[in-house]
Amino acid sequence: MKFRSAQGTGWIRIFPPSKWLAEYRPAWLRHDAIAGVTLAAYAIPVSLAYAGLAGLPPQVGIYGYMLGGLGYALFGSSRQLSIGPTSAISLMIAGTVGSLAGADAARYAQIASLAACAVALLCAISWLFRLSILVRLVSDSILVGFKAGAGLTIIISQLPSLFGVAGGGHNFFDRVIRLAGQLADINPLVLAIGVVAILLLLLGERFLPGRPVGLTVVAVSILMATLLGLPALGVPVTGIIPEGLPAFEVPRFGMLEFEELFPIAAGCLLLAYIEGVSAARSFAAKHGYSLDVRQEFLGLGAANLAVAFGHGYPVAGGLSQSAVNDTAGARTPLALVVCSFALALCLLFFTGLLTNLPKAVLAGIVFVAVYKLVDIRALLRMWRVSRIDFYAAAIALVSVLLLGILQGVLLAALASIFLLLGRASNPNIAFLGRLPGTGRYSDSARHEGVEPLVGVIAFRPEASLLYINAETILETVLKALRKSPDVRLVACDLSASPYIDLAGARMLHDLHDELASHLVAFCIVGAHAQLRDLLQAEGLAEKTDSSEWLRTLDSVLGDGEAEERSDLHEDQPPRL
Repeated sequence: MKFRSAQGTGWIRIFPPSKWLAEYRPAWLRHDAIAGVTLAAYAIPVSLAYAGLAGLPPQVGIYGYMLGGLGYALFGSSRQLSIGPTSAISLMIAGTVGSLAGADAARYAQIASLAACAVALLCAISWLFRLSILVRLVSDSILVGFKAGAGLTIIISQLPSLFGVAGGGHNFFDRVIRLAGQLADINPLVLAIGVVAILLLLLGERFLPGRPVGLTVVAVSILMATLLGLPALGVPVTGIIPEGLPAFEVPRFGMLEFEELFPIAAGCLLLAYIEGVSAARSFAAKHGYSLDVRQEFLGLGAANLAVAFGHGYPVAGGLSQSAVNDTAGARTPLALVVCSFALALCLLFFTGLLTNLPKAVLAGIVFVAVYKLVDIRALLRMWRVSRIDFYAAAIALVSVLLLGILQGVLLAALASIFLLLGRASNPNIAFLGRLPGTGRYSDSARHEGVEPLVGVIAFRPEASLLYINAETILETVLKALRKSPDVRLVACDLSASPYIDLAGARMLHDLHDELASHLVAFCIVGAHAQLRDLLQAEGLAEKTDSSEWLRTLDSVLGDGEAEERSDLHEDQPPRL
């Protein structure tokens, strides 16, 4: 299946259904219907598990899939992305809303819905001001560490339900210590149920990909719990789930102060947007259409607004549920609409069947859904290939384990920005030598066999010349000059520098003046258009030959060598 574009102009771009409905083919309806029902079968057990992880009633998780899918189908630009509760956001809600709500369950649910509404508001602001570029500041290495920390935190939070103990604790290490002290109280029956559920889910993931294995495990566990009377034997179950669709209600913004609500909403938005866009891009590339990353703010905002009015909590697009949707054959967001109707039927008529669902099975579902977040191979590869990326990932991982999901994701985003600035402040400065027999030049430190330039230092900053790295570049060049006392020319090759600011131009001024004080010539070559304009405006043409700015290093050095040979020839006495 190929689409030319997922984007358009004007209202068509803002309302994507006007695009994909115009292209809709009758043959796709069967695929979307099957995908929608399959996604609903996947969503029921997962949403129940994630709602429990968030500390909310189980039906709230179903609300997230049902209402979030409808909202995203109206404004999202991806054809396969599935919207619903995610593990990281669920744990974030559990770790932040609890302290704000105290022991009031009703207030807890209201704050969770208010957070979804705040996420929708931030999405609208982000769309209006085109803030999708800000999310790109979070590097892949930061995400690897964050996901690993989130995965470990989620797993340790589910082990008490898997073991049949009380658990507790404020962060990962506190939970580990408390769990270790409760190991003597493990309920063998509860543990056996959870382990069997995990094994069946893993086997289904391995041999029956894309099939509703989770729903089958849930159905079998409910049947066995009912027939064997497991609740009477001390096995915790979900209990009665209210029937019916959610009653719509406007969230009350006066419940929290801005400084309390904003960090929760900002953290949820950052998580939701990064995870959703990453998943949506992979499916857009697979099916040959373009993804409008700015429009994704509107899709995510509409999903969270619908959930907020329906007593849900923040939702996002996830890779696992989207993969189920895609594997089942989804062609368009109509599959999400079908899924929402199927979930509505479940809420109306079948919630009574979920009463005896063991909580250990839900814990097993969460475990299987998140264990892949702990990507040990990626961390080991970063350790071998790039230590700075490994350290960035480690910062994100440890911050999540120590501080929790919300503080961890915000600290990870801040660390990513500082990592970016750190890299930009210490760029590679290549000191060049000539490749033998050619007019090409290469980094002497990275390539063996290059010919050194006699009496010349040629350097190439491999980054833009900015205020954060100008001093480093100047000090590095002057250090090289002190090691080479017989230098008569220093050449700055700007061919690898796409941009320069005023601090960068001032650094070139200072370098020229320092060289002039030692009677060393200075030239600039390979400057791009923007650089030449700023160099001209900053008066560098008065200190260097501006005709050389556009030339290559070889042409400038070649002319100099030719002049030296000419001067040498003129100084020789005539032959008799």
